[in-house]
Order: sequence, then structure tokens, then C-alpha cells
Amino acid sequence: MSAKQEEKNVGRTQVNTESISPPSPAERSRLTKCFTTGSDNLRKGNYDYAVELFGSCVAGDPASAIYLQGFLEALSKKFDGKKKSGFASLLSAGGRGSLKRLVATGKTREAIKVGLDVLKKDPFDVACILSLAEVCGDAHCLDTQGLFLRRALDVAPKDIAVNKQCASYKEKLGEYDQAISCWQRLAGTKSVQEEAEREIARLSVEKTREKLESRGTGPKESTDVSPLEQLRQKLASSPSDFETAFELADLLEREGTVEDAEKVLVDVLAASGNDLKVREHLEDRQIRWAKRRVMLAEKQLQATDSEDNKETVARLKRALLKQEIDIYAARVERYPDNTTWKYELAIRLKAADSPAEAIKFFQQVQLDARRRGAVALELGECFQKIKQYPLAMRNYQTAVESLEDREVELRKRALYRAGVLAAALKDKDGAVKFLSNLAEIDFGYRDVAERLKKLNA
Repeated sequence: MSAKQEEKNVGRTQVNTESISPPSPAERSRLTKCFTTGSDNLRKGNYDYAVELFGSCVAGDPASAIYLQGFLEALSKKFDGKKKSGFASLLSAGGRGSLKRLVATGKTREAIKVGLDVLKKDPFDVACILSLAEVCGDAHCLDTQGLFLRRALDVAPKDIAVNKQCASYKEKLGEYDQAISCWQRLAGTKSVQEEAEREIARLSVEKTREKLESRGTGPKESTDVSPLEQLRQKLASSPSDFETAFELADLLEREGTVEDAEKVLVDVLAASGNDLKVREHLEDRQIRWAKRRVMLAEKQLQATDSEDNKETVARLKRALLKQEIDIYAARVERYPDNTTWKYELAIRLKAADSPAEAIKFFQQVQLDARRRGAVALELGECFQKIKQYPLAMRNYQTAVESLEDREVELRKRALYRAGVLAAALKDKDGAVKFLSNLAEIDFGYRDVAERLKKLNA
């Protein structure tokens, strides 16, 4: 465990976690039979029974990744990606409360049983999944901890708590690239942007240092030459060695300057003959650095509210947006079947006040079920921008119907947009319906209370 990890654990309440002993031979035989029966029922489409059987297996041997994989697969097939109703979620609330208490007191097996029962009712309960991952981690069941975290990422890929826990898990395993990816998913979230940038830089350096030490060239073996100088010397002897260049850029970003790091990558790009891996690595860093400059400028503006600082923030945001559009457009051209790049490009085109261009790419992403609701909302706003109001309303309705409970902020935005547009189109009944639904979720959202008051006057 790194010093940073130890630091993070300071202040965490320590509990005596119940150990998980391997099942006895008789119990193992019973679980094997139970798993076989569960697999047979899964193949036959008896998903309810399969879930129960696999759940029993997991409860009996929480360290078994095979049993947990069966349970999660059966849940996925049973619910087929469909969220549970709000009522079902309420039914699970008591279980979630019990689970928290059991986790806090280190009662591993009881916690796992309760957590599994919650997931049987609501397999999209992120808090429950994370609690189960924590329980498994505390009991040193790393394989099942990883499976629960993978499930949490599938359910809520941009959730802050999910990505933080996944990053910590991957770092513990020494899988620094995956840990960095978790923080990169949070880099655009304002509340944790600074922390994400800091962790990305720290993990990059940790990865580099570990590589150096594993080669026997780290600081422990060399007191005369610094890791930075070692990498400089190695790259000088082999200018197209992009892996060494990446490592050097990592260290320079942390211990030198961004400009120095960028120069290293630009030079190796030229030396490699414009290698695609190097180019995209440089592009990713350039976006990250540009976001960092925006964040620092915003902090300066908060400290000193001046016209010069406002202009600096605006200028850096324009530069970032243009850079992102150029990079994502190039990637869409390179990977025409990749919906992620099309979605990212469309988001930036919309932000750049090019709604018609954005629509083309959003429409190409519509078939991606993971983004259906979010894309419909974006399309609605784009169509409204170009005054195609019927198309805008149609997409807002799709968004309201498609967005799930875990996407509550997007759903509130969709209801608000639909309600305001309906009112503007003189559809009083539609406006009242959408805004009333929004008020049931969040009565304090924007000016929804005032709008409803006017509509009902």
C-alpha cells in the first residue's frame, strides 16, 4: 500500500470484520449442486429461480467469483436493463438501512445476505452494490470486490463515489492505467475536477516510479541519477521510444512543467512518424491541460473579480472547446463506428452554438441504449434552438420516458424543458403535466413553482 493510500485510510473507523472461511467439503458439494441447478434454470429462462439459487451460492461462498458472476448474469437477464419502479425502490430502503448497519459493525456474511436481497428487488441500487464491494474488500475477497465494482460502473459510469472506489481498488492492485481512467471520467465534474487532476498526476508518477523500480533503475538502486534524468538519457538514446516518453512526460507534468511534458510528446510524435498511439496520448493530455488552465483561471476570477480575469476565463474556455472539437472530429473520422466519440463531438458542437451540426451526430448515437434518454434531451434542446418545436417536444417526451431514476438531474431538466416549451406553444395541459411531474420530484427546481402558479391561475 502506498503512503497516499495509508493517508486516505487515516480517520476511517476500523471495525473487526468477520473473516470468511472457505466452505467445508460438504458445503462445497451442496453449493456446486446448487450452482449447476441455477445454471440449468438460467439456460431455460427461469430467471427468478436462477437468481435465488445463485444468490444462495454467493451467500455460502462470498469469495467465489464464479458464483457471483452467475448471480449478476441472472439478474441482468431477469431485468433486461429495465429499472424498477419507485415503489420497488422504497421496498428496498429498509434493506439498505440494515446493510449499512451490518457493514459498520463488520458482520460480513449477514451484510452480504441482506445486500443480495436488496439487489434481487433493485439490481440498479448503486449504494448497495458499493456497500457489497466494500464488505468483500474488507474481507479480502478481491475477486468479488472487483466484480461488484464492475457492476457499479456499468450501472453508473460517471458516478463520483463509484469511480473513486474503483480507482482505489485498481491502485491497490497496481493497475494504475485503470485507476487513472476512473479519475479521468470525473475530470469534467466541477465539484471534483481539482481532485481528479491531482490524482491523475499522482497515479501517473506512481506508475512511472514502479516501472523504474521493477527494472532495477529506481531511486533505491541509484543514488546518483534521478529517475527524471534516467528517463531523459534513455529517450535520448532511443528518440522514438514512446513508452519511455510517456513515463518522462508523467514525471515532468508532476515535477516540472506542462510545457516540458508537451515538448517531450511532440518530439516523440515526430520521431515515431506520427504514430497514432502517440498522437492520441498527446491529444488526451492536451485536453486535460487545457481544462486545468480553465480551472486555474476560474479560481483566479473567484479571488479577483476583474474584467481581465473574466476575459481570460472566456478565452481559455473558447480555446478548450475548439481543441476538443478538432480532436473529437478527427477521432470520429478515424473510428466511424465509435458512438462515444460521436457523442462527445456532438456535445461540443452544441456548446459551440452549432446545433444543426450537433444533431447529425446525436442522431447517429440514438441506437446506443445506454445514452438513449440523455441523447433525446440533447436533441430536444438542439431542435428547439433551430425552432423545430414539434421535433424538440417529441425528443423531450422520449427523454422523460427513457431517463432512469439514477439520472434524476437529467430527467428534471427534460421535464422542465418540456413544460416550458409546452407553455410557449399554448399547450396548457401539457405544460401543467410536465411541470407538475417535476414539482413532485423537486418543487424548488428553478422557477417551476412560479410557473405552475401562473398556469393554474
